[in-house]
Amino acid sequence: MRLATYNVEWMNALFDDDDQPLADAEWSARYNVTRSDQLEALGIVFTAMQADAVLIVEAPDHSRRRSTVRALENFAQTFELRQRRAVVGFANHTEQEIALLYDPDVLTAAHDPIGDFAGKKGAADAPRFDGSFQIDLDIDARLDVVRFSKPPLELAITSASGFAIRMIGVHVKSKAPHGAQDESDIMRLSIANRRKQLAQCIWLRQRVDAHMAAGDPLVVLGDFNDGPGLDDYEKLFGRSGVEIVLGHDRPSLEQLFDPHARHGLAARTAARPATARFYNDVEKRYFSALLDFVMLSPNLVDRNARWRIWHPFDDPVLYRTPELRDALLTASDHFPVTVDIDD
Repeated sequence: MRLATYNVEWMNALFDDDDQPLADAEWSARYNVTRSDQLEALGIVFTAMQADAVLIVEAPDHSRRRSTVRALENFAQTFELRQRRAVVGFANHTEQEIALLYDPDVLTAAHDPIGDFAGKKGAADAPRFDGSFQIDLDIDARLDVVRFSKPPLELAITSASGFAIRMIGVHVKSKAPHGAQDESDIMRLSIANRRKQLAQCIWLRQRVDAHMAAGDPLVVLGDFNDGPGLDDYEKLFGRSGVEIVLGHDRPSLEQLFDPHARHGLAARTAARPATARFYNDVEKRYFSALLDFVMLSPNLVDRNARWRIWHPFDDPVLYRTPELRDALLTASDHFPVTVDIDD
């Protein structure tokens, strides 16, 4: 079984209000890329990945007027993808959903949220992800209430052979200090956003603990907008959100595993793997970051797990395949991450 996570930059902009692909010469939401070119590039990437299931971060909008499922299934039909069924979880208001596109001949997937719903007041014990979480963010002996802007997608997946796994798809809130007016504002907002991001990861880790205690084969994957050594604010709080979700300080049997995250933790001053590539308009150059992960429970790692980052400049096979290399660069500012496991 091959599972993947892929952040497709503003995929919503590639569909009309009838959830049909906009394969035209108008600009997409990607800089200097037309909608037709981005769609074609995505078709090439999805075909080449040959994944049985792809967790799509920034999937098309799901609302009263739009359907994530219909848009993704129309996309699959356009490019004759074997991943032709889609499932979405709790909708959000960002026009960037979390969804799964999968091959129904290989597996079944159903939205299966865990936990009790907690409303505005929240709860401290792993409430459902569309609710609110109570936690003391700033150590002032008062509970704060945290919500996900993009509630994680919880899935029950069963392979054709009958092997069942749990999957949690994640798009953790960015720590960018939007609205900052000066340097002090940047610091204040960055610290506040870091606290919220860590709280979301603690909430997510509570759910991981429950699955691990039950012995569930578990996959946690997606875009964390975070990673070991990503910014200076990690030093202030002592650890990253990724380390919290992994259970980096736990006994080995309680830890999730991702080799790229482990590499980042072990070699903070050395070259790290990268899953995203952004252009810095001030420095007029690109920079890379490790933001996307596929974390596995030990009982899945033992099934001969093999990871791959589809980065065209870091993977020699991809670099020597011009059509796929160019498609990966055109399709998104992130690159897919896949894992193969024996089912």
